[in-house]
Amino acid sequence: MTAPPTHTGRAGPPGARTGPPGDAAPSDAEITALLVEGDDRWLPLAHRRWSRLVHAHATQVLCDWREAEDVTQQVFVAAWCGRAGFDGDRGTLPAWLLGITRRKTADALAARIRRLALVNAAGRHVLDAPVPGPEQALDTIVVARELSRLPRLEREVLTLAYYADLTQVQIADRTGMPLGTVKSHARRGLLKLRLRTAGIVQPSRPPGART
Repeated sequence: MTAPPTHTGRAGPPGARTGPPGDAAPSDAEITALLVEGDDRWLPLAHRRWSRLVHAHATQVLCDWREAEDVTQQVFVAAWCGRAGFDGDRGTLPAWLLGITRRKTADALAARIRRLALVNAAGRHVLDAPVPGPEQALDTIVVARELSRLPRLEREVLTLAYYADLTQVQIADRTGMPLGTVKSHARRGLLKLRLRTAGIVQPSRPPGART
């Protein structure tokens, strides 16, 4: 068998292979050694070995399959970029990855709270309260994505309120809908936006599932 290429950095645990794995799956020690050496084969191997562990923890905290998937990708990229901070004497690689997962899920929850605050600010605007213009109150990318998921009439009413800066009376005049109908669509749409942003309504499902 040809000897594997020599890599720089600290040697792995005794008996660990640092070359490319053969037919047998590499051990945890071998994958850990690749991280310590800065071998870029570590990322796909570690993801294959521990992504389910990371994803399960993130899903439990976030209650959102798709958001947990994003966090999982962030965890492995962060681990690779911050590999110099791994110390095998202080704990195992899976435990270190879970520590990164806890930080990333906390960041995701904080971002969710910020989005919810923005939607609440938008709600005050739609209900004709005196608040700053929508360009100051909304995160355009997040709101546009959530608006696109609403039923057509709710989406139309909220879009006119957000981006055209129209009052409910003006929306009724423009669309021909009764004012009471405009108010109903606005309230239902805002409620859905708030619940979606808070992660309460219809947690995301794996690809292929109907939402």
